[in-house]
Amino acid sequence: MSNFTFEETAIKGVYVIEQKVFGDHRGYFMETYSQQAFREAGLDYTFVQDNQSSSRKGVLRGLHFQKTYPQAKLVRVLKGEVFDVAVDLRKDSETYGKWVGCLLSEENKKQFLIPRGFAHGFVVTSDYAEFAYKCDDFYHPEDEGGLIWNDPDVAVQWPEVGEILLSEKDKKNPTLAQCKMEFVL
Repeated sequence: MSNFTFEETAIKGVYVIEQKVFGDHRGYFMETYSQQAFREAGLDYTFVQDNQSSSRKGVLRGLHFQKTYPQAKLVRVLKGEVFDVAVDLRKDSETYGKWVGCLLSEENKKQFLIPRGFAHGFVVTSDYAEFAYKCDDFYHPEDEGGLIWNDPDVAVQWPEVGEILLSEKDKKNPTLAQCKMEFVL
């Protein structure tokens, strides 16, 4: 029996993952990834890079993708809380340009699996958050792409967090119509 529950979202291929948490007076233990359990659920990924970031409330990172080296990502929150978003950029997908989001926190311990062919981003809803993610391809800085976080055609419904804090790079991201990104996978 698996220690994981895999729930597919409204967009095919994107999953919210919950794992069993074993706790007692000392604290808790949980598996955060098992290649065997994921494969048994039909999610056959080989993750090659782990990343971690910290951010304060209102920081919005995204919406990011790599153009010719797309990455699948398994994301989770270690401290605090974020609202995490995936935007479908798969050319032949019936949900192209649509988004799905999930609240991830240190309390709910949920994970979000985003396959290749998506833009990804999150906004910090707590005072502080530490965010960790696995990628199934290496980061290629010359291959970065992005969508503007508030593209009216994508219309992500971000939670209210006060001032949105963006990197200079993310302030310049184009809309989906301008970038015309369509992954053929």
